[in-house]
Amino acid sequence: MSSTVPPSAMPPIDTRYARIVAIALPVLLANLAMPLQSVIDTAIVGNMNDTAKLAGMGLAIQLLSLILVSFNFLQYASSGLSAQALGQLANKDASSNNNAPLNPSNRMPSPLLSILQRALLLAFMIGTVLLIAKPWLIDFGLQALSANPDSGAAAKTYLDVRFWGVIAELMNFAFIGWFAGQGKTRYMLYQQGFIAVLNIILTLFFVYVMQMGLVGVALGTTIAFWLGVVLALWLSRRHLQISWRVLFTANKEHFTKDKMLRLFSLNKDIFIRTLILTVSFAWITRLSAQSGDIILAANAILLQVLSISAFALDGVAVSAETLSGQAAGRRDWPRFRIIVKRTGVVSYALAIMLSAIWWLAMPTYLKLMTNIEPVFALAYDYHLYAVLLPLVGVGAYWLDGIFFGLTAGSVIRNAALILAVIFFPLSWLLYQQWDMTGIWLSVWCLLLLRLIILGGFLYRAHQTGSYEKLQPEA
Repeated sequence: MSSTVPPSAMPPIDTRYARIVAIALPVLLANLAMPLQSVIDTAIVGNMNDTAKLAGMGLAIQLLSLILVSFNFLQYASSGLSAQALGQLANKDASSNNNAPLNPSNRMPSPLLSILQRALLLAFMIGTVLLIAKPWLIDFGLQALSANPDSGAAAKTYLDVRFWGVIAELMNFAFIGWFAGQGKTRYMLYQQGFIAVLNIILTLFFVYVMQMGLVGVALGTTIAFWLGVVLALWLSRRHLQISWRVLFTANKEHFTKDKMLRLFSLNKDIFIRTLILTVSFAWITRLSAQSGDIILAANAILLQVLSISAFALDGVAVSAETLSGQAAGRRDWPRFRIIVKRTGVVSYALAIMLSAIWWLAMPTYLKLMTNIEPVFALAYDYHLYAVLLPLVGVGAYWLDGIFFGLTAGSVIRNAALILAVIFFPLSWLLYQQWDMTGIWLSVWCLLLLRLIILGGFLYRAHQTGSYEKLQPEA
């Protein structure tokens, strides 16, 4: 471990509530653009007056999430590593000249550009493999989710087109994390807002003007993500103040075996964690599918509430990740504890606001999402479970941000493994006992167990003061 400059020798990390909100707000707005795409797609299909198509859409979105979100370690690793790199740059700047300000244009490209390049290369390689394996992944995935013939056919129609955008979607993860880790959340807002607006325009055009149905819904999203990659590359070049040639030129010193193995080790742990979470939600979708297309369609609409709320709450989680990562890079643990407390306060305040908004907006939301009466009626019967999701899940998202900022891969992995041991048998018992109600209790348990387990790890570190032990060796 290289020597570090005492925190007092550097300008302190800004941990004011105003700073936390300033980081979180653009992320929140950018993140809301991401689930908005699925909401628009689901709403368009939900008003086609075909339960099988709506159920199929729910299956397709869940299967795609299972596949893609399994690789969103690209986002979390990029975010945590870039945040720590920024903290280390400030550390080095202070050690060389305590009175000289950090000069991003001179110091940022070397370490931060290599982090982005490694993440994009990995995204391209993984996406290429997924695209080649597309036929097998779709068939096996729909069988695993217990798709009925009609809803399965609709899901396959959608996925056959949507898969052509998987490389771009994986690259999108890398860009989001890289921008967020440096606190450049307005770039996230530009990129995600661009993708969302373009997706809505293209989808409406392909569906209502070109009359392409489910194919048009998928095509609009696919094109939007690819154009989003182009915009993100331009934003990255502008942020680093480098030429296009430098952006696409790799420095061999930053692709050494040790650095690649360190990145892979962190990614491996986050991959295991994310795979367990996505399999857990796929399990919930499978239980819905076994209960029939009406329940599957109703839950597809209601679970959009979780998706929207999670992305909104992730705005504060990114603040927690960015600030805790910078504190960890400086080894400024007193400041780290302040960050934990204040980001927690902001997270729960936002969760209360979100639940209140959903309580007021839910009747209108359900009417917009579907014109199929049985689906609407069932969704309305269970809407309070969805309304409370922000309050139930906020702790899990907040603590995720703290541990990702620490790049505490082993803790993240172990917490997920403990979760799996408890969740799956508990969920099965709840489903057998209460059917649809059991499915929603399972969703709540999944979120609350994450809070309890991660909270236990953090509490132990607080008690012992051993934060360094949560981190990998540099």
